[in-house]
Amino acid sequence: MKKFIYSLVLVFTMAISANTVSAADKNDKVKTEMTAEQKIQLKRITDRVEEIKAMDKSDLSKSERKALRNELKELKQQARATGGGVYLSVGAIIIIILLLILIL
Repeated sequence: MKKFIYSLVLVFTMAISANTVSAADKNDKVKTEMTAEQKIQLKRITDRVEEIKAMDKSDLSKSERKALRNELKELKQQARATGGGVYLSVGAIIIIILLLILIL
């Protein structure tokens, strides 16, 4: 019975995730690289984060520490926006969860 369920899940997974495969061309490489402006902005963000990490925070007041935390959160959001990332669709997440449930 388990073999039947595993094969059924495999067939459905293959049917849902059927994609066409094509050779990569030069345009695909350009899309994944960051522009010069994005690189400069990312460098500025990392410099500021390193500066904050090097600070002596023991003599700061509570409001100043809170402002630094908020600034770090904003910098993190900006860094995520400039850099790319790996995105999973809802269907892929559901399939992964179902496979984990069946395996475990």
